[in-house]
Amino acid sequence: MDVYRLPALSDNYIFLLHDTERNQAAVVDPAESRPVLRKLKELGAELVAIFNTHHHSDHVGGNRDLMQKFPNLTVYGGAEDRNRIPGQEVYLQEGDRVEFADRTAEVFYIPGHTLGHIAYYFPPTDTEGGELFCGDTLFAGGCGRLFEGTPAQMVDSLSKLRSLPDDTRFWCAHEYTLKNLKFALTVDENNPKLRDRFEQVKSARDRDEATVPSSIGIEKQTNPFFGWDRPELQSAVQGKDAVQTFSRLRGMKDRF
Repeated sequence: MDVYRLPALSDNYIFLLHDTERNQAAVVDPAESRPVLRKLKELGAELVAIFNTHHHSDHVGGNRDLMQKFPNLTVYGGAEDRNRIPGQEVYLQEGDRVEFADRTAEVFYIPGHTLGHIAYYFPPTDTEGGELFCGDTLFAGGCGRLFEGTPAQMVDSLSKLRSLPDDTRFWCAHEYTLKNLKFALTVDENNPKLRDRFEQVKSARDRDEATVPSSIGIEKQTNPFFGWDRPELQSAVQGKDAVQTFSRLRGMKDRF
């Protein structure tokens, strides 16, 4: 299964999954249809599935046009997003599985950013590494805003993602990394791995290079929103426990 990162809108990424044996494709969170159609034409592939993580328009905006072009495709989304995702036919819950390219993705229910948010995790195989498609819950260096959920829900959701193997590649849907790391340095300035990562990301963005995907291991070392239980971060925001520490970090980032 090949994964293609397709820039869209101002800072979105769409992810196209390509089954090279069958020459079929699935797309994760098509913000718009044009980048997807261009890549499908280049590959000569048929689109058979849309995997939506949540209902926001910059993740489902291309659904209807793609459905018109490929009337036999299947639209997947979270069970809690019923009537909010255009064309949704499959309503997924925690522990469900979806099949693509001879691989099986596990579905995680990860509310916080929205109440219906889900993620798709393809565990590693003998020949391919693990892949996580997590929408707007986890970002490189950060996490999503809490538009519908609570801090406690988000801590629980991020805990599920933090428990995945360190070498899992994760594909988040926005190019927010540089700004996220600028904030991270305000609360974790003595972290040498974070400082090194910031310089690497700054250089990459100066060259207009993407910073997605990242890995779970890198996030555990440098992302403050994976560090709600680290004493130094709790001390930095005077958080008494994990949820309070996360809540204060998120509030500071919202105002940053």
